[in-house]
Amino acid sequence: MINCQECGMPVAGRVDKKFCCDMCRNAFNNRLNADGYNMVRRINNTLRKNRRILEELCPEDKCKTTKKVLLAKGFDFNFLTNIRPTLKGSVYHFVYDYGYLELDHDFYLIVRDKRSEK
Repeated sequence: MINCQECGMPVAGRVDKKFCCDMCRNAFNNRLNADGYNMVRRINNTLRKNRRILEELCPEDKCKTTKKVLLAKGFDFNFLTNIRPTLKGSVYHFVYDYGYLELDHDFYLIVRDKRSEK
């Protein structure tokens, strides 16, 4: 007889069964993935917040704003999804489909990439 990997109770059924019930299986896997999952959730929440801020500030395809406005809304410049250099040597930082380009005097150009919409 095999014992449940979560609670230690005897497991009935198939020979390769590891848990006595779905509740034990879920509890075991949730505990196993808790540390990594919390980190991923925090990063995804920050990315979604950054995207919402860019979307709010740029309802059209392009707009300008200042670093002060972005920071006041809680934008975190440390989190982005990709970087796209241009042929002219500028670098756009993207959060999903919204990108920003640092201009002079703490101004930023915000753009929306519609290539992914289809």
